Amino acid sequence: MRRRPPTPTPVPFSPAAARAHRAGLGLTPDQVAEGMAAHGVRLLSSHVLGWEAGEIRPTEEEFIALSRALWCQPASLMGTRPASLRDFRVARELSADQAARRIGVSLQVYEQAEATGRWTGDEDQTYALAHGLGIGLRDLVRVTDRQAELDGVLKRAVEGRWQAQLTPLARLVPAPADALSAALAALQNEYLVPTHWGSATPAADRTPRTPHAERFWELLAAEESDIPV
Repeated sequence: MRRRPPTPTPVPFSPAAARAHRAGLGLTPDQVAEGMAAHGVRLLSSHVLGWEAGEIRPTEEEFIALSRALWCQPASLMGTRPASLRDFRVARELSADQAARRIGVSLQVYEQAEATGRWTGDEDQTYALAHGLGIGLRDLVRVTDRQAELDGVLKRAVEGRWQAQLTPLARLVPAPADALSAALAALQNEYLVPTHWGSATPAADRTPRTPHAERFWELLAAEESDIPV
C-alpha cells in the first residue's frame, strides 16, 4: 500500500489579526472571498468566518491569498515570529518551487531543508537563502539548526587563531568578510582581557559570563552588514 505523504503543519495564523485587518478595511466576509478569488483561490465566505473564529486554518495558498485580499503583509497575520524556513518563505509569498529557484538549489534540496530543519548549503547558497527569504542572520542560524556549529566555531576562534575560523563562520553567517573579521578579532581580544570578562584569572582557566554567540551578535551588529542581524 502506498503511504500517504505527511500532512503539512499549518501556517501560523492569528484569527484576531485577520478580523482586525478585515474590519479596518470595512470589508464583509463575502468581499474578502471575492478578493481571494482574484488571486486564484475560490472559496465561500464561510471559510473566512471559520478562520476568524479559529475553527479552521488556511492552507499556504489560502493564507497568501488572504493576505493579498486584506492588503497586508503575510507576517502580520501569523501572530508570532516566523519559526521555520517554511514560515519565512510564506511570509515572502513564495511557493517552495519559487524559493528554490530564488536560492539556486533544486526543489528537492529545498524541500528537504524545510522538512528536516537542516540546511547544508555552501556560503553562496546560504547568502541567497537569507536574502531570498528575508531572514536575519541570527534567525538564519536558529531556523537552520546551526547554533551548535556556530558555538563551536566561536569557541575555537577565541581560544586559537580566529583567522582560521573565518571560512567555516562565513558558511554559517553570510555577512561581509570584513565585518566577520572585525567581530572575531574583537571577540578574541575581549576574551583575552581579564577585566572584560569579570575575572582576574588566566584566560585558559576563565569561563566568560557572556556567551560567545551573544557577544558575537552584538559585535557584528556594530559592523556594516547587508543582512540584518
